[in-house]
Amino acid sequence: MKITDSVILSDASLSESGYLEAFARTARTGIQQYLGAEVGRPDLGVVNVYRDEAEVFSRRSLQTFSKIPVTNDHPGQPVTADNWKAVAVGTTGDDVLRDGEYLKIGLKITDASAVKAVNDGKRELSVGYSCVLVWEDGIAPDGTPYQAKQTEITADHVAIVQRGRAGTKARIGDAWGVAPITDHNPQKEKHMTLKTVTVDGIPVEVTDQGAIVIATLQQRLSDAGKKFTDTEAAHNTVLATKDADLAKKDAEIDGLKAKVLTDAQIDARVKDRADLISVAKSISDADYTGKSADEIRKAAVVAKLGDSAVAGKPEAYITARFDILAEDAAKDPVRQQLIKQDGKLNTNDNGQTAYEQRQTDAWKTPAQKGA
Repeated sequence: MKITDSVILSDASLSESGYLEAFARTARTGIQQYLGAEVGRPDLGVVNVYRDEAEVFSRRSLQTFSKIPVTNDHPGQPVTADNWKAVAVGTTGDDVLRDGEYLKIGLKITDASAVKAVNDGKRELSVGYSCVLVWEDGIAPDGTPYQAKQTEITADHVAIVQRGRAGTKARIGDAWGVAPITDHNPQKEKHMTLKTVTVDGIPVEVTDQGAIVIATLQQRLSDAGKKFTDTEAAHNTVLATKDADLAKKDAEIDGLKAKVLTDAQIDARVKDRADLISVAKSISDADYTGKSADEIRKAAVVAKLGDSAVAGKPEAYITARFDILAEDAAKDPVRQQLIKQDGKLNTNDNGQTAYEQRQTDAWKTPAQKGA
């Protein structure tokens, strides 16, 4: 049975002679799926075919991949000495290596038109080979059941194709161009293209669907990052507002603390007020209850001189008039003596009674004053 294995051409370089040299993955191990009609069993819908690594990597199988023709598209028949000149555009190398579950083989394309086709984007490879299908039920190492397995794998050629039926990984099929239906829908894979997207600064080749998924994930990551940034900014704004409120309250508290008087300060203020009221009373024994210092001075001046004395006058003028009246009052010995004796003036006669008593006492003898 004729089989193909499709892969992407990679690690390619041009020599000074214009030859294209590259390494490519080819056949792989594991389960491949085929339509029953494609493998001679039309009675079955889908057939799981197992490729044992002992078969894929056997010395006999590996030797058949060395120094085989490279063709531009699959020829309609095996490549032999009779048609080699007409279909070959290069050859595979000596070394056939194992790369995980794949074979990796070097190739050299020496035909100019084939080199140009690769440079223009014809990058997939499809390995044509034959094998013997052994029909038996079994279970692969990964737990997948199979109905047949490949044996006696013999490579024939490696074809450069525009689109491998099996996609970007090695997939096998029969009749050189019929691909298995594993993992991907063959009809969709015929139109599958690769795109290069950048993930975290690293360019990655993916399918159209993969590019959509990555773009969606990147957008979601971007949205999540923006949401986090916005949330953090809002949080910082709230913290800044609270800090400002706390600073304002701290300033208010400090202001209130500054306004709290100590006992000594209270005593000093009480004494200052008492002294001011005493001086005011020496000018005029008016009622100074509940008045501020400026109001006490003004009330004393008005009581002594009348409203016209302070009408339209500034505080400095009123304070000066108050001080002058206070000096005059301090020069009245009778008034000061009465203040010392009684602690206050008679609000009814403004000192008249005391004056009359002083006049009466002036005519008394010392003995009479003592009585």
